[in-house]
Amino acid sequence: MDQYNQGSQIFPPTSPPTQDDKTMAILAHILTFVVGFIAPLVVYLSKKDQPSFALEHAKESLNFQLSLIIYFTVSLILMIILIGIAMMVMLGLLAFILVIVATIKAANGEMYRYPLTIRFIR
Repeated sequence: MDQYNQGSQIFPPTSPPTQDDKTMAILAHILTFVVGFIAPLVVYLSKKDQPSFALEHAKESLNFQLSLIIYFTVSLILMIILIGIAMMVMLGLLAFILVIVATIKAANGEMYRYPLTIRFIR
């Protein structure tokens, strides 16, 4: 276990995150608007060997994006009975807002956990 993630809880780091860590964390969130889960995956793979602020944000963002893929797939299936359309609109709006909140938290050097997220990567 690293200094940031012990079990299922995230603990604050012993030192403040560097500017590079903040930048990588911001990119792990905001670039999901352009390339989806690829951005947090790249950050995660580049930082996975050392515990860092950016690594924890990349894990959170990646888990959220993978969860969204599942939720949107279920919504697509539910479009047959029309409730899926409303679900897709709500998911899109929720995802947009939560990514912005996570990006702001990362810029401020704070940890953030997305709600409604399946923790695939711990």
